Amino acid sequence: ARVAIGANDAQTVKAFVEADAYPGTSLIIAYSHCIAHGYDLVLGPSQQKTAVDAALWPLYRYDPRRAVLGEPALKLDSGDPKVPVSEFTKNEARFRMIEKMDPDRYRQLLEMAQQAADQRWAAYKHMAQLGAGAPAAK
Repeated sequence: ARVAIGANDAQTVKAFVEADAYPGTSLIIAYSHCIAHGYDLVLGPSQQKTAVDAALWPLYRYDPRRAVLGEPALKLDSGDPKVPVSEFTKNEARFRMIEKMDPDRYRQLLEMAQQAADQRWAAYKHMAQLGAGAPAAK
């Protein structure tokens, strides 16, 4: 699972409950803001939400048991991107420093980051549709 408690606390709890109920190894990857990101940590939850809204940190849960029920094993819990990647980067000093030092390079990197986020989101959406249909035959 991938979670960000500041973006969706209910999804985070659901991911932990599902991971605990799974009869094998579970992995939960959580967004963790850090002082080195260069913003007031009081704003951490809103920055987590912006990361999710920009599709930089898609929220999902994966449970192979769903495939037996004819459901996709991957469940996307965040919707389509709502804001561009630039909405996320403008809030963090680590990105603003690059913009100040080399604006042309910053724009190039930002464009690449947006393309990567868009491609990653499309891949997650595709994977979230795999396995949908009739339950597996026994």
